[in-house]
Amino acid sequence: MKFLRLALIAILITVVMKVIFITDFWQILEYKVQDNHFLLRGPQEVSDEIIIIEIGDDTFSSLNEQWPFPRGYYAHLIENLERAGAKQIIFDLEFTEPSTIEEDMKLARKASEYKNLIFAGKIIKEYRDNYIKEQILPPINELIDNGALWGTVNISLEKDGFVRKYELFQPVKQGEVYSIGILSLATLHSDVNWQEQINNGRSFFKVRNKFIPKDSYRSARLNFYGPANSFKHYDFADVLDDAGFELPKKYDIDSFEIYLENGDFKDKIVLIGATADEFHDNHNTPFSGQTRKLMPGVEVHANFIQMVLDENFLTSFSGFYFFIILLIAGIILLMMNFYIRPSRSVFVNLLFFIGWFIFAYLLFKNQNTVISSLEIPALILVMFVVGLVFQYIKTAKERKFIKQAFNQYMAPELVNELIKDHRKLEYGGTQREISVLFADIRDFTNYTESHSPKETVTILQEYLTAMVQVLRENKGTIDKFVGDAIIAIFGDPVALDNHAYWACKAALEMRQKFNELREKWAKEKKDVFEIGIGVNSGSATVGNLGSEQIFDYTAIGDTMNSGARIEDLNKQYETSNKILISEPTFLLAQERLIANFIDEVLLRGKADTIKIYELIGLKSEIDTKKNKMERKDEG
Repeated sequence: MKFLRLALIAILITVVMKVIFITDFWQILEYKVQDNHFLLRGPQEVSDEIIIIEIGDDTFSSLNEQWPFPRGYYAHLIENLERAGAKQIIFDLEFTEPSTIEEDMKLARKASEYKNLIFAGKIIKEYRDNYIKEQILPPINELIDNGALWGTVNISLEKDGFVRKYELFQPVKQGEVYSIGILSLATLHSDVNWQEQINNGRSFFKVRNKFIPKDSYRSARLNFYGPANSFKHYDFADVLDDAGFELPKKYDIDSFEIYLENGDFKDKIVLIGATADEFHDNHNTPFSGQTRKLMPGVEVHANFIQMVLDENFLTSFSGFYFFIILLIAGIILLMMNFYIRPSRSVFVNLLFFIGWFIFAYLLFKNQNTVISSLEIPALILVMFVVGLVFQYIKTAKERKFIKQAFNQYMAPELVNELIKDHRKLEYGGTQREISVLFADIRDFTNYTESHSPKETVTILQEYLTAMVQVLRENKGTIDKFVGDAIIAIFGDPVALDNHAYWACKAALEMRQKFNELREKWAKEKKDVFEIGIGVNSGSATVGNLGSEQIFDYTAIGDTMNSGARIEDLNKQYETSNKILISEPTFLLAQERLIANFIDEVLLRGKADTIKIYELIGLKSEIDTKKNKMERKDEG
């Protein structure tokens, strides 16, 4: 399969997977994995610049009041915090409904005296079929008329109910309403043109020298400092409890006077919010999986403000550039899984799989960068499976090719061995120790001239079929047919330690089978002929030595040339069975052979002489015949 085709398949698979990656189900899985990065990293150090005043269960016990509290309490709270030198006061409490005129005015008058103060409002949107019903709930008129600044406190929840992003503003028909977190920064940095920042079309807000990366159109990814209660908390009642504020006797210890003396609120950003469960403003965050604690909404705002002040932002590496990385990774992975053996690719894929999780975590921990933790691992798994399928198809085709190429020339068990390591069939040759057998019909040219083509083909086919059967039964591989000559090799492509023995055994059985054919032909009144067989052993270059277009598994070299010339010597030497073997063959199998020395000859093209032997038989067969004769004589 060509590179381009594989690349196109990889791109197609990656695009399909990317469509899956943008589904809500996949996004939730992605978030769950990324949540673990917070748990592995652990809590971050929180400065004491931000303080939370909470209205919790203890507050109701201390004040002995029902909700909602008199708004004079909040006026008194502002007064105390102003005395304590608070830098900024932010209410995560909604004063959108009027109470008594007296109480509302108490709060409004005190709010007008303290300018660095932010109140909370709410935007409610109902999505209808053809339009969006929008309801803006600002603080009461008494506060607005006195110039009170207000922002939204909407908490953005993901599909799984977790808080991971912070809404920077809410778009409304009249423009935009900023969150209390953004307004906190805006009042601290009043020279910023926030309208321009909203419409800058960039992936960040800029507050003086502080850049706030936007994760989407109007939200920023929250880099949580820890689980709930990571910021310093004070009880609402305790901050009210100065020398002039009366609490029930057991709670009235004038706590605020102690805070004032210690400077607990001096130059602090103070957020006031409800933390009791009945307010339904407690949320899951990435740290909830470890502590099982929900984080109050007011602390979500505190995390955002602290994150910006510390310039401890999370940036996301996603979008177009990450998609390009996915495409490149998909191509590389499919190529690797297609060309590398599964036993190796399993290890490599596992290394990439685990390595990516480690890389994503370290990128988060050290660079505050969020990158998809699952997309690359999912791609690794899919490309591994696809690669296995392609390899299976490729292997099946190769097996089919090998069977077609070798089934007629070697025994089935050898074909199966060859299939296990088909790399031997790749183009090119290697040096191997083999034995080669040459068998040739004596004076076959005259035979063909004196017989019709049909008779010639019929008898040649019968002869070759019988000889090939013997060779296959003795682990031989048919190299080729050259007219009436047969060339077979032993010891390749499947290695044989005793290849010389198998070649000699095959030669003897070929002779025996040929003798049977001669008897048969004689009975059929057919003309018969003679054959000569030569066997040689040594080193040869073996492999697929054909062209790139035509497969030809063969052997070449001096061993092959000498084998052919030894076979041809049968014309010069009168032997009983017309089988000659070389000295190298004899030495390799002499313990199992019976052979007679014939001569020491100089083969054409050779500088040194070589000894040749007449192969008589196998010792095992002679011993068997001898034992039978002895038993017969004893009987």
